[in-house]
Amino acid sequence: MRVGRGVVLLPLVLLAACTAGPSVRPGIVVNDGGDQAGPTSSAAPGPAPLPQLNPPNAGRSIWGPCSPEVLEGITATPGIELTCGKVTGTLDSPYAPGRGGVRLQVLRAGSGPIPLVVVNEVDGLPGTRYAAQLAARMPPELLAKFSLVGLDRRGTGNSDPIRCVPEEVRFGLLDADPRALDLEGLVDQARTAGQQCSIALETRLPAIDTWRTAGDVESLRISLGMDKLHAIGHGEGSRVLSVFAERYPDRVGRMVLDGAPDPNEDAVVALEGVAAGADATFAAFADDCAKRACELGANARQALTEVLDRAASSPLATDDIDLTPGLVLRAVQLGLADRANWPALATALADARSGNPTRLAAAVTPLVLESEEVPATFDATLVTRCNDTKSRLSTEALTAASKDWNTRYPLFGALTAEWLAVCSPWPVPSHPVPSATARTAPPIVLLATATDPVTPHTATEHAAQQLATAVLISWQGAGHGALGHSPCATEAAQAFLLNGTTPRDGTVCPP
Repeated sequence: MRVGRGVVLLPLVLLAACTAGPSVRPGIVVNDGGDQAGPTSSAAPGPAPLPQLNPPNAGRSIWGPCSPEVLEGITATPGIELTCGKVTGTLDSPYAPGRGGVRLQVLRAGSGPIPLVVVNEVDGLPGTRYAAQLAARMPPELLAKFSLVGLDRRGTGNSDPIRCVPEEVRFGLLDADPRALDLEGLVDQARTAGQQCSIALETRLPAIDTWRTAGDVESLRISLGMDKLHAIGHGEGSRVLSVFAERYPDRVGRMVLDGAPDPNEDAVVALEGVAAGADATFAAFADDCAKRACELGANARQALTEVLDRAASSPLATDDIDLTPGLVLRAVQLGLADRANWPALATALADARSGNPTRLAAAVTPLVLESEEVPATFDATLVTRCNDTKSRLSTEALTAASKDWNTRYPLFGALTAEWLAVCSPWPVPSHPVPSATARTAPPIVLLATATDPVTPHTATEHAAQQLATAVLISWQGAGHGALGHSPCATEAAQAFLLNGTTPRDGTVCPP
């Protein structure tokens, strides 16, 4: 039995059913990259035409059998072949620009002739697993043309791992009650985490960010022999593809971004939308639960409060971890992301209320605990997010935001505000993620979900407003991401990817 003590961090035709609608070690963090600008298009300003679907260039294939480590957690889908490979990206530390290498794990789901790269969020499933899951939800017509190629981002999954936060510090950051609003304690733990990551990673530390992950995607494009990158981004993975489009606009193929984070450089603005979206999604879950007469009864929120109070009084013990309020809330937020899993989430909460927290614990175990093969997902998330943002708040401002959000978004407000504190001890990066406009890229389709606990509708809408060639489709549903969940949005994405049919900007899909 393991008990962690500390505070939690927050941190898955067209238009019959659709309508148009309105040593020398670096400092803890130094995010370079501004001097590493990639090639730019020589085309005149304005969007490029949507490129054709050309097959890969002939050459040596990177594909072979998948190892058991890569296949762990992946359920085989009849008719979808899985093959694996490795790609070498450029580490590109600011202390050795354009030098060093990083090994990246990739997986191909399906045998369609055109590779369709899938980039998931850094704190979600490894990209290989997410691509396999997404392939199982995609229409057969799409898989006849495309094979989905999942990438484990640098520091995640079976790519070169990031292991830098000591376990006790990780628990200190992740397992206490966010409702206690102990921001000073959280900042102290975050400072220790940053110092340990600086020691463990040395010059690799500032090379873990979205700018360089976009470079990894370019390395993958070259390895696949593609003249253009055709790709799907999910959640925060959409930011990687937006930055790719900014760096390499003449190499952009057909791209679909399924939920995108708010590009606002002010983290307070961007994260407040996440808090609001998470609370709204739980309300939708509670309504659904009541309509189904689920095991939580008519008041799912009261049931969650009971579980949180019980965990605050005495952590809910399992064989691997003990659930405290912070870990309970994180598990619930993860469960809210996939609408199809809401019945399972209700069961997990009911079990925890009855004294059996095993199902809830399974959701957050990968966040907190590492294995010999796979790192805890928190470490790469911490380094990437803090390298990507320049927002740093004083303790007074952190406390004010946390109190305000805890009042206005009483379930997930304080949890979300903790991300404002976690990066506060880290130096402001000199080159945070650039504002991606991709003015000369072809049309890019963005899918927004009305009630999303991770990338709220307003965030994706703001991302679409910033990308010059964006086309926005809004699904009036709930959960994290519309692709494979909304028939209307999925058909629109399929028509775009397969036939080059660009949907009408402002299209609205029913729930």
